[in-house]
Amino acid sequence: MFALQRAAFGHDRYPSLGIRRDRIRRVLHIVTVHERALCEAIDRDFGHRSAQETRLAELYIVAAEARHAIRHLPRWMRARRVATPLKLIPGTARVLAQPLGVIGVISPWNYPVQLALAPAIGALAAGNRVLLKPSEITSETSALLKNLISADFDENEFAVSVGDAEIGQAFARLPFDHLFFTGSTVVGRAIARAAAENLTPVTLELGGKSPALIDGDADFAIVAPRLAAGKLLNAGQTCIAPDYALVPAERLDSFVGAVASAVKRLYPTIANNPDYTSIVNERHFRRLSNLLDDARAKGARVITLGDGDAGSRTLAPTLVIGVTGEMAIMREEIFGPLLPIETYVTLDEAIATINARPHPLAFYYFGRDPERRERVLRETPAGGVTVNDTLWHFAHEGLPFGGIGGSGYGAYHGERSFRTFSHGKSVFTQPRVAAARLLYPPYGRMFERTLALLKKLG
Repeated sequence: MFALQRAAFGHDRYPSLGIRRDRIRRVLHIVTVHERALCEAIDRDFGHRSAQETRLAELYIVAAEARHAIRHLPRWMRARRVATPLKLIPGTARVLAQPLGVIGVISPWNYPVQLALAPAIGALAAGNRVLLKPSEITSETSALLKNLISADFDENEFAVSVGDAEIGQAFARLPFDHLFFTGSTVVGRAIARAAAENLTPVTLELGGKSPALIDGDADFAIVAPRLAAGKLLNAGQTCIAPDYALVPAERLDSFVGAVASAVKRLYPTIANNPDYTSIVNERHFRRLSNLLDDARAKGARVITLGDGDAGSRTLAPTLVIGVTGEMAIMREEIFGPLLPIETYVTLDEAIATINARPHPLAFYYFGRDPERRERVLRETPAGGVTVNDTLWHFAHEGLPFGGIGGSGYGAYHGERSFRTFSHGKSVFTQPRVAAARLLYPPYGRMFERTLALLKKLG
């Protein structure tokens, strides 16, 4: 499939606006016409996930990304004029967005449609061919994507390769023109090493421990439901879910009570609740249970908010208070409905706590003081931020989404996707009459005068 796409790209290295829009419309067709089938496949893969959650967090996001690209693609494709400095006048300059070629996309299991198709839209918008390797953990969704994409696309445009980790390793070793990976930091390192053998540029969308900083003046009536909704979407199996909360020490008890009440309103029951998602498989369910056991054994106070069901892999929302750096729950990305809560006394202390850890993919600040908010935003590195809510910066097509440091590098969404999957080719056009000839050899007095003038011009 890679060879087929590479050959096809060689015959059309700069697809027209019409061709690109047509390809994006076909992706839009997949998530709109086959909405029910995709929801059912994801539900089977997880054991249970509500169709409403899939429609909002996956299909709506992909459709919005597709419509945004279709609408703005003419502007993105237009060559960008660049001002010419005085020393190079009367020449002109521009930057041409050139397709890269064949793009590899390796997508994860937690949002198996959105995180497969959203980067593909950007790659297709930029005029590339796309080869997708979806996760083997959500095998039913991956198989359905392969069938739907093969029905709407020629294999030399957009194709899917399904298989296990061994297939994934072989996929990463292909000499793509760009490789896009979403997943864990451990696997991301392996992907980067494999791509480096071919000098393939890589975008890594990883994760990490994304903090929620609750400032002293925050209104818990607003904070609690927004924090709980962001944490418990997909039962916490979200790379930008708030991973831990930092709360003023004197307000800890009222914060715990507010979050517990908010969870009860969102999910009156946990087991057999049609709105609450199961943990994707038994291995991840055991991993999360082990995190709780380790924290409890090392002195944390664990508050379970409802009754889970191990048989259906339903893990109840859980607050973990009094956590320390020795606990596994504070060293690993949680990826589940567990919320550790730390306390702080001063804002300096809170900022220092966040900055002592690897840079997170997302950061959430809750507070009303604009000066404190701006200080926190300036002094805490993070991939992206939502202020006084959670997750929503991800849904804004105009905002680039990506990590920093341990949470990855590179970005996508909207125009940034188009730029990520394009080469900005610099083009300088020299007119028939140009002063450059004054710098040609044989070097003499004219050369020295011209160079002296250029130095003055800067």
